[in-house]
Amino acid sequence: MGVLLGELLLPGWAENGMIGMAEFSNQTLPCHTIDPEVYFSENQADIKYAKALCGECPMKASCLAGALSRKEPCGVWGGELFEDGKVITAKRAVGRPPKVNLELAS
Repeated sequence: MGVLLGELLLPGWAENGMIGMAEFSNQTLPCHTIDPEVYFSENQADIKYAKALCGECPMKASCLAGALSRKEPCGVWGGELFEDGKVITAKRAVGRPPKVNLELAS
């Protein structure tokens, strides 16, 4: 999976430094200090941790708006988890879903 970092207008990772950070040059944002893999992990604990890191971020609303406009394919952006360009509550566990008894469901 590749991210076109040169097109981001929000905090992100790039070879030449942080993108979109002029107004926050005196602050350190969580996404610039933590391993980026945490924000794109499959592990539920990592996802929860990444969302918590976004909690008090001053760029949270802008980051989320940007991710929605770009329809980010995956990852935690602005404190929300994305999959296929949409916000989801949780990732489905790997493997086959549990069998549902149709008689009990009706």
